Amino acid sequence: MRTSRSSSVQQARKALADRLREIRQDAHLTGPALALLCGWSKSKCSRIENAITAPSEKDIRDWCHACNADGQAEDLAASLRTVETMFTEWRRMERSGLKRAQEMVLPLYERTTRFRAYTPGILHGLLQTRDYTRSVPQATQRRRVAVNDVEEAVQVRMERQAILRDHGRTFAFIIEEACLHHGLGGPEVAAGQLAHLNIVASLANVSLGIVPRGLLRHSMQVEAFSIYDSAQVNVELVSGYLQITQPSEVGMYVSRFGELSTDAVHGAAARALISGALDSLG
Repeated sequence: MRTSRSSSVQQARKALADRLREIRQDAHLTGPALALLCGWSKSKCSRIENAITAPSEKDIRDWCHACNADGQAEDLAASLRTVETMFTEWRRMERSGLKRAQEMVLPLYERTTRFRAYTPGILHGLLQTRDYTRSVPQATQRRRVAVNDVEEAVQVRMERQAILRDHGRTFAFIIEEACLHHGLGGPEVAAGQLAHLNIVASLANVSLGIVPRGLLRHSMQVEAFSIYDSAQVNVELVSGYLQITQPSEVGMYVSRFGELSTDAVHGAAARALISGALDSLG
């Protein structure tokens, strides 16, 4: 099981460990007795129950069988799979190519009706032009992906943007002003991207907020995150991304998005910042 600072992951790990302990106790077995029945070392049960060692699905089935609780094995194995997928390493997600990585998240977008995203450095994929998008996976592919399917990945991301025209959905983006000056792809690409940003922001179902540089702000800059219908949050990290579904933690990100939105400027003030970034390109 992967290490993460997310309380969602830690809580899920502990909940599974606690449930296994309850099953053992209900069977009136000590840890060493259970280990003996399963053919394990004496310390393995303790390590599993304290969430130090992650059980395998076979460990869970053996545990339940030894405790005469076979009926609970499948649900617990499903819980284990949920914990394991909370954190996904980029290298694992992208090992078969960038196109596949883009396709994997399509179902999540398709079932979302209220989408919110915050980005501190690079614009969100739904806001990107084709040329800007191409610059992102090109850098990724060179750095960590053996398969070169950049153009196919770009096409998938472009097709995903069709959901912006679905007026049954709403989209809210908060970006740091630094996103406007990133310069990804060079001046020509940056100019096209900034002009496109104005177009997308004019859509009736899209809200764009920009947190100005130098603002005496109420919220600290954080990592990029996306909120899907207040049901899931994806958080982008250097090594991978977290998929958070714990309601209390999702609520923390919803609150933080609200704080960032309060610090951001919208409408004419946001367009003025975009125009200023365009002017700075010369």
